Amino acid sequence: MGITGTLSSDQLDSFNSQGYLVIESFANPEDIESMMKRMDKLLDDFDYTNVSVFSTKNQRKVTDDYFYQKKAFGDDGSLKQPKQLSINKVGHALHELDPVFKGFSSSEKSSALLSSLGYKKPVIIQSMYIFKQPGIGGEVVPHQDNSFLYTEPTTCTGMWLALEDATLLNGCLWAIPGSHKNGLVRRFLRGENGVYFDQPSPSYDQKDFVPIEVKAGSLVLIHGDLIHQSFENQSSKSRHAYSWHVVDTDGCKWAPENWIRRKVEPEPLYAS
Repeated sequence: MGITGTLSSDQLDSFNSQGYLVIESFANPEDIESMMKRMDKLLDDFDYTNVSVFSTKNQRKVTDDYFYQKKAFGDDGSLKQPKQLSINKVGHALHELDPVFKGFSSSEKSSALLSSLGYKKPVIIQSMYIFKQPGIGGEVVPHQDNSFLYTEPTTCTGMWLALEDATLLNGCLWAIPGSHKNGLVRRFLRGENGVYFDQPSPSYDQKDFVPIEVKAGSLVLIHGDLIHQSFENQSSKSRHAYSWHVVDTDGCKWAPENWIRRKVEPEPLYAS
């Protein structure tokens, strides 16, 4: 399958220098409406009992596809508000299991970006719908995507699509420009007793982070070694986003100790 890259030399230079790149209007309003309506339907059909509470501060072994905010539940264990306003995210295989998200994630437009970045045989290894709920949408602590999705050599790129405007108030992404050049600082592994980090988290100076405020439809490309985070949603509006992560399989090996373990190999988006 012939895939032609679409990023300009200036865009590639910016990505290689900063470790991230914003592509405005990557998704059109119809794409956004389709994904948001599909997620509404999935939530309508979902029974929220016996699910995991999500917090990036306390990573632990979880198997649920749906994750709820820790502030969503009262002392009696019941939700304080409707489940649609309490859920943190849905993952990690929307790109495979749902036709709407599969169609967008696997589009030629998405593949063309990966071709621009030099991918030879890319696969989507995980995907997430992130809600960032008003008032209770929690922070995501500083991290690198290669910590979780490690290949030898490292090849992960995050593709983060804003389905709603992402602002300072509602918890937009923040990143340390150029931090990807310093390499990977720790890994998230699966062992006999669950999952764990092999190193403690470094401390970061918040003044080194810059906000990435974007309009709905904008795509943020994220280098796998870029240090990035997001803060709590302190506004009355949600900040929905769809995120998927890609690794190469041409001359690259998926680490068997990664937390994601598949029984069936994912299909490449293309081979060149």
